[in-house]
Amino acid sequence: MEIPFIDLYSQYCSIKKEIDDIIADVIKNSAYNGGKYKKLFEDNFAKFIGAKHCIGVANGTEALTICLKMLGVGSGDEVITVANSFIATSEAITISGAKVVFVDNDTHYLINPDEIEKKITPKTKAVIPVHLHGHPADMNRIMDIAKRNNLYVIEDSAQAHGAEYHGIKVGNFGIAATFSFYPGKNLGAYGDGGAIITNNDELAVKVRMYANHGRVAKYDHEFEGVNSRLDNIQAAVLSVKLKYLDQWNEKRRSIAEYYSRRLSDIKEIVIPKTKSYVKDVYHLYVIKAHRRDELREYLLKNGVATGIHYPIALPNLKAYQYLGHKPDDFPNATKCQSEILSLPIYPELTEENIDKICLLIHEFYRS
Repeated sequence: MEIPFIDLYSQYCSIKKEIDDIIADVIKNSAYNGGKYKKLFEDNFAKFIGAKHCIGVANGTEALTICLKMLGVGSGDEVITVANSFIATSEAITISGAKVVFVDNDTHYLINPDEIEKKITPKTKAVIPVHLHGHPADMNRIMDIAKRNNLYVIEDSAQAHGAEYHGIKVGNFGIAATFSFYPGKNLGAYGDGGAIITNNDELAVKVRMYANHGRVAKYDHEFEGVNSRLDNIQAAVLSVKLKYLDQWNEKRRSIAEYYSRRLSDIKEIVIPKTKSYVKDVYHLYVIKAHRRDELREYLLKNGVATGIHYPIALPNLKAYQYLGHKPDDFPNATKCQSEILSLPIYPELTEENIDKICLLIHEFYRS
């Protein structure tokens, strides 16, 4: 029994007719950009999050970049984000012209609010918390720090579609939030895609225009923008999938709970911890494991694929050598590099699959 890290084909099979029909409809109407499909998804996703505006863009990285630029963040500014994330978060800061400032993560792999204020300078313009693995960052504390220091907050929600913090969906706390619809996300397209969520009317207008060559009408360009549009095939696919997202997220929570029950007695690993006031959506189920690389190889030999998110903390990448950081500057993020292991988690994963994975982990540590 081979167990892949993710199984997108099984998901497709479960909604095949709806997906095939709506893609055929897009093709039949030759409606590839703009129009009803994109608007339908934007309206429905904004309603799902509970926000006023959703602007579909080409991908999650551009969503972050566009937000920063339209908030006036640029050369001479600094933007704070977490040391443990995918490079898209920090990359967007640099693309905007600002300097990225890293903060170590806490025990939940999230930006540590205790460390944020230590990094604030007169040049600091914004903070980008990342709701990593589908677990919401501590938004009350982050928003309090931001308000006291007059900073923008942009929520990187690329892994947290539908996650909640004190009963409120992530995406409603900062001035804006960004989402990725990369195929492997909880809500994934069949290619690249992203979105910006905001309750700020002025920002929504600017973002929508900038993502569409700085215009509202076809040739009435008020300023130079970029071409970053969510195409209609992706919007159509996402509209179908959005109807199932709550159901899929609930299944992910159930799988995570089952994993945790089965693995809680193994002293060599640390299972994910959650908090009573958050609702995780478990984009990833990440354990800390003693002899991580050996365990990963053992699982692979026995037909179980795993992942590492992420094997090198952002400040330790060659891309950021120019900042002059040492690994000890970010002890939590650096330590995670050699310990974290992502186990398979997706709605189609069966108890039989999970039992096999957990049995193999028990066997490995007994050997």
